[in-house]
Amino acid sequence: MAGLGMVEKLPLKDDLIFVLNSGSSSLKFGIYYRGASDEEALLTGSADGIGKSNGTLNVRSSAGKSLVQREGILESQTDALATVAEAIREHIHAAPVAVGHRVVHGGPNLLTHQPITPQVLDELRSAIHFAPLHIPQALSLISSAQSLFPSAMQFACFDDVFHRTMPEVASHLPLPQRYFDAGVRRYGFHGLSYESLVYHFGAQLPTRAIFAHLGNGASLCALRNKVSIDTTMALTPTGGIPMGTRSGDLDPGVIVYLLRMEQLGADEMEYLVNHQSGLLALSSDESDVKSLEARARSDDPHATLALNVFAISVRKVIGAYVALLGGVDLLVFTGGIGEHSDYVRSAVTNGLEFLGLTADKIKIVSAEEEQQIARHCRRMMGQPR
Repeated sequence: MAGLGMVEKLPLKDDLIFVLNSGSSSLKFGIYYRGASDEEALLTGSADGIGKSNGTLNVRSSAGKSLVQREGILESQTDALATVAEAIREHIHAAPVAVGHRVVHGGPNLLTHQPITPQVLDELRSAIHFAPLHIPQALSLISSAQSLFPSAMQFACFDDVFHRTMPEVASHLPLPQRYFDAGVRRYGFHGLSYESLVYHFGAQLPTRAIFAHLGNGASLCALRNKVSIDTTMALTPTGGIPMGTRSGDLDPGVIVYLLRMEQLGADEMEYLVNHQSGLLALSSDESDVKSLEARARSDDPHATLALNVFAISVRKVIGAYVALLGGVDLLVFTGGIGEHSDYVRSAVTNGLEFLGLTADKIKIVSAEEEQQIARHCRRMMGQPR
């Protein structure tokens, strides 16, 4: 990897919040300070392709100037974090006073965004079976951040908290009561993204809204009066619509068939539905929507099938949510695919005018998860924004 090169010192701030937004193979981050009316970014960036030979690390100033650009292998999330911490030391005069972590799943007992204490860490460890792909990674990042920034307060912001408003009719899965009592329920995810959209629209958010966070992980949410009443993901971020490499919802009989006929164990099944399914499986070898669009334009039937299955799955959920809400006043697309793929958005929305979804009711808004985490941290620190 290239070195840091010429160092640009950024303006001195003494109330910095360092935000870590962990993905399956990426780490987004930002340093925020208390602006006149909202959290303002001093530095942002991302580490992508973690664990791959073509990994990248980019750090930018708030003006968009590249401060660090590296290529090569970042072995893990914690390796990426150490590299980011080095960049922070080179470019910023002060250490952060707080670190905010996006934690995908809080399990059944962590119901609010909160400071990280030994008790919170114990709860996360006991909840690993709810999200075995995500919680161990979050615990590793928290441990590394505590070592790198020992004087900073550490906060956990949970991706499922936003959906705690769902009524029992949405959260209670059709299984015996003992499973619900044990925490097997619909949790929902992408909550920090959805929270950021609610904040973005503020008082202008109408009564009936549908948010579609479409990226490598994808979900939709129905909102009434600014709160979640239903969402597509359920117990884990694997459920709902098909995604980049995740299956989404499957007939339970498919799982039974695979267990019985192929003798798959739990770990093998988990790997199949999380890493070998979705767009990757439908297209035979590709999960990136840009690449699939290029192949579809060249009449590749596998790419076309993958994109159409994805778009129609989103379209079907929108129809269901319009029925649930009794109409719709706003449809918002966000996430990498939702924001940047005209192909997918058109395939999803063309012909939905009969549901009242005219062009003026469809918006594209960037997800601001990192900024939303910074807002929560500032609130929990007891500092006004």
